[in-house]
Amino acid sequence: MEGVKHIIAVASGKGGVGKSTVTVNLALALSAQGYRVGVLDADIYGPSQAQMLGVAEGVRPQASGDDKFLPLEAHGLQAMSMAFMVNTREAMVWRGPMVVGAFQQMLNQTQWDNLDFLLIDMPPGTGDIQLTLAQKVAVSGAVIVTTPQDIALLDARKGIEMFRKVNVPVLGVVENMSLYHCEKCGHEAPIFGAGGGDRIAEEYETEVLGRLPLTLSIRELTDSGRPSVVSEPEGSVSQTFAAIATRVAQSVDDQNKESPTISFSE
Repeated sequence: MEGVKHIIAVASGKGGVGKSTVTVNLALALSAQGYRVGVLDADIYGPSQAQMLGVAEGVRPQASGDDKFLPLEAHGLQAMSMAFMVNTREAMVWRGPMVVGAFQQMLNQTQWDNLDFLLIDMPPGTGDIQLTLAQKVAVSGAVIVTTPQDIALLDARKGIEMFRKVNVPVLGVVENMSLYHCEKCGHEAPIFGAGGGDRIAEEYETEVLGRLPLTLSIRELTDSGRPSVVSEPEGSVSQTFAAIATRVAQSVDDQNKESPTISFSE
């Protein structure tokens, strides 16, 4: 894609596992490490990146001279979302072809400015948008977000299998809500189970990129439009995201080194 070096899909097999929260904090962590980063919110029916990035309702992207959208900027990130195009309270009662068309328009008609990484916040499931992304652009890798719960792992496996079928490398798994952390007494408990991320990583020969706790502060900061990485850059959650960002960047670099090269001689 013009203006983008690497595309990373952040996906899950089901909703409610914190995929969008992981996307925005991972993007901010990569940006904090000096990369130029963008976020494309591909969840047409339920876009959430506008609120997570603190973009006020009614702010619209401007058009460039060559019929492209200029992405909005927030916290140093370039961003595009269906939430920038419509009233966020309006239900998107669209059939599949219309949804795919809207996604392709955002994907192809956004004028990204020299990005190192474009993180795509994928909708839940393994449907039209996932297939369209894999068919239209070269995706450098996918990050799978899951909770340790067995039901979530069932759907995460489907997500991994889908990316494998379309030849997109899975960079690793982020285990969200790994432990419940009580901010008053400090007690921790694995209320969604334990070891799920390790099991699925071992099964598919990938790695656990990081584990995130279930804490009130992550939800409050994200809802307020100032995610943990920008609000509490020295906090433990931000440090976890920094480690995940380092692993993701290294995995993409390793993928590039493994790619074959073709040379010509006379």
